[in-house]
Amino acid sequence: MACTPRHGGAVRVARACGLLLALATLACASSESRKKEAAQASVRAFFAALPAGDCKVLGPMLATGGGAQPCEDTVRELLEHGMELVEVLDAAVDGRDPDAVLVQAKVARDGTVRETPYILRVERQGGGWKLRL
Repeated sequence: MACTPRHGGAVRVARACGLLLALATLACASSESRKKEAAQASVRAFFAALPAGDCKVLGPMLATGGGAQPCEDTVRELLEHGMELVEVLDAAVDGRDPDAVLVQAKVARDGTVRETPYILRVERQGGGWKLRL
Protein backbone atom coordinates (compact mmCIF):
# COMPACT_ATOMS: atom_id res chain seq x y z
CA MET A 1 0.00 0.00 0.00
CA ALA A 2 1.43 3.36 -1.01
CA CYS A 3 1.65 6.20 1.46
CA THR A 4 -0.43 9.15 0.46
CA PRO A 5 0.64 12.63 1.61
CA ARG A 6 -2.02 12.38 4.27
CA HIS A 7 -0.62 9.08 5.58
CA GLY A 8 2.93 10.43 5.41
CA GLY A 9 1.97 13.25 7.79
CA ALA A 10 0.41 10.78 10.22
CA VAL A 11 3.52 8.63 10.11
CA ARG A 12 5.73 11.65 10.86
CA VAL A 13 3.52 12.64 13.78
CA ALA A 14 3.57 9.07 15.15
CA ARG A 15 7.37 8.95 14.86
CA ALA A 16 7.70 12.32 16.59
CA CYS A 17 5.40 11.18 19.41
CA GLY A 18 7.41 7.97 19.79
CA LEU A 19 10.63 9.95 19.98
CA LEU A 20 9.18 12.30 22.60
CA LEU A 21 7.95 9.35 24.64
CA ALA A 22 11.40 7.72 24.49
CA LEU A 23 13.10 10.96 25.57
CA ALA A 24 10.63 11.45 28.43
CA THR A 25 11.25 7.89 29.61
CA LEU A 26 15.02 8.43 29.56
CA ALA A 27 14.68 11.73 31.42
CA CYS A 28 12.59 10.12 34.15
CA ALA A 29 14.96 7.18 34.49
CA SER A 30 18.01 9.41 34.76
CA SER A 31 16.21 11.68 37.23
CA GLU A 32 15.35 8.67 39.39
CA SER A 33 18.93 7.43 39.14
CA ARG A 34 20.29 10.83 40.23
CA LYS A 35 17.92 10.86 43.21
CA LYS A 36 19.03 7.40 44.32
CA GLU A 37 22.73 8.25 43.96
CA ALA A 38 22.30 11.51 45.91
CA ALA A 39 20.41 9.74 48.70
CA GLN A 40 23.04 7.00 48.96
CA ALA A 41 25.80 9.63 49.08
CA SER A 42 23.92 11.45 51.86
CA VAL A 43 23.74 8.29 53.96
CA ARG A 44 27.46 7.62 53.46
CA ALA A 45 28.40 11.21 54.32
CA PHE A 46 26.28 11.22 57.48
CA PHE A 47 27.76 8.00 58.83
CA ALA A 48 31.29 9.07 57.88
CA ALA A 49 30.85 12.24 59.96
CA LEU A 50 28.96 10.54 62.83
CA PRO A 51 31.96 9.45 64.97
CA ALA A 52 32.95 13.09 65.57
CA GLY A 53 29.45 13.80 66.92
CA ASP A 54 29.56 17.39 65.66
CA CYS A 55 26.03 18.70 65.08
CA LYS A 56 27.42 21.71 63.22
CA VAL A 57 28.36 19.18 60.53
CA LEU A 58 25.66 16.55 61.10
CA GLY A 59 22.69 18.86 61.72
CA PRO A 60 22.42 20.09 58.12
CA MET A 61 22.43 16.45 56.98
CA LEU A 62 19.32 15.60 59.01
CA ALA A 63 15.74 16.12 57.86
CA THR A 64 13.69 18.54 59.95
CA GLY A 65 10.01 18.70 60.79
CA GLY A 66 7.55 15.89 61.22
CA GLY A 67 8.59 15.06 64.77
CA ALA A 68 12.33 14.88 64.07
CA GLN A 69 14.44 14.96 67.22
CA PRO A 70 17.10 17.62 67.69
CA CYS A 71 20.47 16.68 66.20
CA GLU A 72 22.12 16.36 69.61
CA ASP A 73 19.57 13.75 70.77
CA THR A 74 19.78 11.78 67.53
CA VAL A 75 23.58 11.77 67.48
CA ARG A 76 23.84 10.86 71.18
CA GLU A 77 21.53 7.87 70.68
CA LEU A 78 23.39 6.66 67.60
CA LEU A 79 26.76 6.95 69.33
CA GLU A 80 25.50 5.28 72.54
CA HIS A 81 24.44 2.27 70.46
CA GLY A 82 27.65 2.24 68.43
CA MET A 83 25.82 2.60 65.11
CA GLU A 84 28.05 2.30 62.06
CA LEU A 85 27.35 2.05 58.36
CA VAL A 86 28.74 -1.17 56.91
CA GLU A 87 27.42 -0.94 53.37
CA VAL A 88 24.78 0.78 51.28
CA LEU A 89 22.91 -2.01 49.49
CA ASP A 90 20.23 -0.40 47.35
CA ALA A 91 17.90 2.55 47.00
CA ALA A 92 14.45 3.19 45.57
CA VAL A 93 12.44 6.35 45.11
CA ASP A 94 9.50 6.24 47.52
CA GLY A 95 6.37 5.55 45.48
CA ARG A 96 4.33 7.84 47.75
CA ASP A 97 6.71 10.81 47.59
CA PRO A 98 8.99 11.58 44.61
CA ASP A 99 11.15 13.73 46.92
CA ALA A 100 12.01 10.80 49.18
CA VAL A 101 14.31 7.85 48.63
CA LEU A 102 14.41 4.68 50.72
CA VAL A 103 17.98 3.47 51.15
CA GLN A 104 18.70 -0.09 52.25
CA ALA A 105 21.86 -0.29 54.31
CA LYS A 106 23.76 -2.82 56.37
CA VAL A 107 24.36 -1.26 59.75
CA ALA A 108 26.37 -2.47 62.72
CA ARG A 109 25.28 -1.87 66.29
CA ASP A 110 27.97 -2.16 68.95
CA GLY A 111 30.16 -3.96 66.42
CA THR A 112 27.57 -6.55 65.45
CA VAL A 113 26.28 -6.36 61.89
CA ARG A 114 22.56 -6.69 61.75
CA GLU A 115 21.40 -9.36 59.27
CA THR A 116 18.29 -7.49 58.20
CA PRO A 117 19.10 -4.26 56.36
CA TYR A 118 17.90 -0.97 57.77
CA ILE A 119 15.63 1.11 55.58
CA LEU A 120 16.75 4.74 55.86
CA ARG A 121 14.54 7.50 54.52
CA VAL A 122 16.30 10.35 52.76
CA GLU A 123 14.24 13.42 51.78
CA ARG A 124 14.89 16.36 49.51
CA GLN A 125 14.64 19.45 51.71
CA GLY A 126 15.95 22.94 51.07
CA GLY A 127 17.70 21.92 47.88
CA GLY A 128 19.62 19.03 49.46
CA TRP A 129 19.10 15.42 50.49
CA LYS A 130 18.63 14.90 54.24
CA LEU A 131 18.48 11.76 56.32
CA ARG A 132 15.39 11.23 58.47
CA LEU A 133 16.11 9.17 61.59
